[in-house]
Amino acid sequence: YNRKKTLNNKKYSKMSHIRDVNPNADIVSKVQARAVNVAAGVGLLNVLKSNLGPRGTLKLLVGGAGQLKLTKDGLVLLKEMQIQHPTAILIARTATAQDDITGDGTTSTVLLCGELLRQADRQISEGVHPRILVEGLEKAREAALEYLNEIKTTFDEGMIEDRDLLTSIALTSLATKLDYDSSLSLSKALVSSIQCIYGGPDMPIDLSRIEVMPMPRSTNESRFVNGIVLDHGARHPDMPDVLTNCKIMTLNTSLEYEKTETQSGFYYSSAEEREKLVESERKWLDERCKMIIDFKRSVCKDGESFVIINQKGVDPLSLDIFAKEGILCLRRAKRRNMERLTLACGGSPIHSLQDIEESQLGYAGKVSQVTLGEDKYTFVEDCEKAQSCTMLLQGPNEHSLNQAKDAIKDGMRALKNALEDNAVVSGAGAFEVATAYHLQKNILPNVPGKAKLGVQAFCDALLVIPKTLAENSGLDVIDTLLKLQDEHVASKMLVGLDVKTGEAILPSDEGIWDNVRVKRQSLYLSTVLASQLLLVDEVMRAGKNMGKQPNPMDDN
Repeated sequence: YNRKKTLNNKKYSKMSHIRDVNPNADIVSKVQARAVNVAAGVGLLNVLKSNLGPRGTLKLLVGGAGQLKLTKDGLVLLKEMQIQHPTAILIARTATAQDDITGDGTTSTVLLCGELLRQADRQISEGVHPRILVEGLEKAREAALEYLNEIKTTFDEGMIEDRDLLTSIALTSLATKLDYDSSLSLSKALVSSIQCIYGGPDMPIDLSRIEVMPMPRSTNESRFVNGIVLDHGARHPDMPDVLTNCKIMTLNTSLEYEKTETQSGFYYSSAEEREKLVESERKWLDERCKMIIDFKRSVCKDGESFVIINQKGVDPLSLDIFAKEGILCLRRAKRRNMERLTLACGGSPIHSLQDIEESQLGYAGKVSQVTLGEDKYTFVEDCEKAQSCTMLLQGPNEHSLNQAKDAIKDGMRALKNALEDNAVVSGAGAFEVATAYHLQKNILPNVPGKAKLGVQAFCDALLVIPKTLAENSGLDVIDTLLKLQDEHVASKMLVGLDVKTGEAILPSDEGIWDNVRVKRQSLYLSTVLASQLLLVDEVMRAGKNMGKQPNPMDDN
């Protein structure tokens, strides 16, 4: 009894010291702290595991005002869900950082981190010290990252010309979030978009040059547009709806009455003076319109059209003048669209109507206006040597458009990662199965002492990916995993899971590819976070000053 009492006194001595300072302090210590962290990781794993892979299910998010969102994107779920557990919030932030860095792998990171915590907790419950276990996890992580570099499939700089390979990479990403038919059509359009903006192996791939334009429509015929789609049209009924062989003037000059930039005013004492003031303003605008029309007549030959896209305003009378000349004029275009227009059509923005040159004009093979209900869209397409383009997303409702838009962003990042790495790695769980076998056979025997248990925990945690793929496909998890492992050992090749049949396949033959940097980042982040959480021995509520920057004057 006395020995037990002494142990209890030691166990709670630190807690008692803190409570002497603050009687209301909230503290979770020792075993309870680890249990709290493991429960958070496993709980988040159980929430997201059903969304992994092409056979994963959807989740319906309901906002406070009744907003609805259907999604299986891990990033959207982690950002939109109201997570209150502090450890779960930490894991969610780490997973979203994974998406910010690589564009994908959010769900996989959460699953791997949660499974690492679960496997490690079993060993710690048997008396293994967390520090020794963490050493084993770190050795396994380093060995897994080295093995990733060994088994990745590397390509040369001509990878951008291989449409089949790029389509397979995009399809692997999109198929986990959309149905197969939609994923296939979007993948082909994505490849065309990436090839359009690709400037060479030494140039960075700027995904902002791809405009993703959602358009509500009764069909799902999303497509690639070799040009720009503007979400507004002309404001004059007599302007042409379709023009071909067009000269494009990207203008940044006001063609309407404007207020003075300083606090000044014009005063008149009679109606005649007011009329003269209006007449002088109108004359100034008419002269500017005449300069544009004269320039148009000098550069446009027979069969050529003229289009003005102005970032600033154009008044109705000026629009009428342009309409009589057969000019299509759009006003108040968005700044980002003006930048993309010059990249797509060529030319340069015109800020002054003095000394305009033909080299400042862009070119588009076709400019057309499409009206859908009350909305109007302008297509500037068939551009020569375009360096900017548009992904046109068409869907029957807002939910399908949002799903496609989220998937498109992941698909673009997948292609960007593959081109920058010039390498990919087999998907469908093949990497995880092969890495787990490699660690058990080649690394585990060379690890001394109890650190072996950390390596074994890492191997078991890696298999959560193929297990979850099998579970979400309605397959027997144990039988499927054993089948994959046996096939890998027998063939010495990277073997993945066919989620439709449950059979072992070669992902490289089926075109199922994952990004190397996504796998690398996921392995690193999940292991580092799990290791840090395992070393936490107390969880306590911090004061109001937590996170505040120290005041340099306090040292004086």
